[in-house]
Amino acid sequence: MTDITNQTQAALDAIAAAPSLDALEEQRLDALGKKGWVSLALKTLGGMSPDERTAAAPAIQSARAAIADALDAKKAALETAELEARLARETIDLTLPAAPARRGSVHPVSQVMDELAEIFADLGFAVATGPEIEDDWHNFTALNMDETHPARAMHDTFYFPDKTSDGREVLLRTHTSPVQIRSMLAQGAPIRLIAPGRVYRSDSDATHTPMFHQVEGLVVGRDIHLGHLKWTLETFFKAFFEREDIVLRLRPSYFPFTEPSVEVDVGYSTEGGRRVVGGHGDAPGHAWMELGGSGMVNRRVLEFAGIDPDEYQGFAFGLGIDRIAMLKYGMNDLRAFFDGDPRWLQHYGFSLFDQPTLSAGVGAKV
Repeated sequence: MTDITNQTQAALDAIAAAPSLDALEEQRLDALGKKGWVSLALKTLGGMSPDERTAAAPAIQSARAAIADALDAKKAALETAELEARLARETIDLTLPAAPARRGSVHPVSQVMDELAEIFADLGFAVATGPEIEDDWHNFTALNMDETHPARAMHDTFYFPDKTSDGREVLLRTHTSPVQIRSMLAQGAPIRLIAPGRVYRSDSDATHTPMFHQVEGLVVGRDIHLGHLKWTLETFFKAFFEREDIVLRLRPSYFPFTEPSVEVDVGYSTEGGRRVVGGHGDAPGHAWMELGGSGMVNRRVLEFAGIDPDEYQGFAFGLGIDRIAMLKYGMNDLRAFFDGDPRWLQHYGFSLFDQPTLSAGVGAKV
């Protein structure tokens, strides 16, 4: 009994003097661990006679309880002291100015869409939208694309497994031309509109992505000809690139929905490793670059849209919004538009208050 009393007092003194939680844990193991002296003393009770056990058990249990209470109290004291020391070290100077809040920015695609709308609105164009999930009649058939046209192939178009109630294929639109069909069916002629939006094709590399943005324009009226088309595009590009030395070249081509069809090329030069639109493509140091397709609306397309082709004519054009954004703002990889990298957006993004206007400049950054 005397040994237990002495050992208990020695353990209590060691616990009180423990300088850290690690040292306190060593004292716990020495007394209450599996091989600690209190645990070993408890094991001896089984070999004692009833009288010996009655005499020894209370002293051992009392020692165990006293040591456990001392351990808990010392642990709480050490943890409190450690917290106070940490709070003293990790001070915050509330007099320092707050860090500047990071503002969001407008994505270049959204900015360019606003620029397009501003420029074409000044030319009398309305902005039209339509569904991104289309049927093959609006997306292909009404645009004079027959059943064997390559654009209808599975490797170019994203099809859904279901069909419409009247048996039409369902797909992700491959261009915004269906918006033109729907608008002509709803409004008739004359009509003047642009249709910006997302389109989808099965393609992916440095200059192509499965989803990209496109704007198409449509004008239908009386006595419309290719001269109107060229003037419209020249006026747009001069305003968009904010320079007067824009030179366009219309190159004969073929599209099922226009006849005649022309590719639109623009003169450019290379400065600092990037293409800069402007100047004549045949001039020294310049070249031609294709920007889009266009032409006079095919008679069959007008008929599909319920418009008399003998009374009305029209022109249409299509441009890649991501492509012209890359040209205007010096970007070199189309995939970066869709990576969601905040560093890229911080560099190329636009202020929330930078609204394009023809008077202040459609591309001015602040």
